[in-house]
Amino acid sequence: MSDQMPGLVETSNNMAMVKIYKGEFYVKSLLRSSVDSAKELLALKLRSVFELALCRVEFGGGYSGWAPDMASPILHVMKSEYKRMFGTEPKVSAIHAGLECGILSGAYPHWDMVSVGPTILSPHSPDERCHIPSVQKVWDYLQAVLAAIPAK
Repeated sequence: MSDQMPGLVETSNNMAMVKIYKGEFYVKSLLRSSVDSAKELLALKLRSVFELALCRVEFGGGYSGWAPDMASPILHVMKSEYKRMFGTEPKVSAIHAGLECGILSGAYPHWDMVSVGPTILSPHSPDERCHIPSVQKVWDYLQAVLAAIPAK
């Protein structure tokens, strides 16, 4: 669990496929973490266990994690604009998911980032859908945030 955000899963392993094919045992899993070093430690532990069972282990296809910065300057601007526009404090939270911020922060570690978007209902399911009225709200909000960012 995350030390930074109570209740947030920090690191996980989704063992997505286990099969035996032509007498060989295959396991495919997705390691995910908001902290890269925690994901690397989990990978080492998994490697150790499978190598003890005389398995060949390969890792690939990963992406960087991203831990939100609650002291972020852009987050401060976004919170202020949200309160100004909607008259209430925004709910700032994090989710345990693969986000574009993780990929971008791997290439641009100095960027100040947040992730925001419209309301998604039943995510990662056959019933996943977007709450259409929330798209306009997010668009208006993002335009206001961009206008409020101080010049550097």
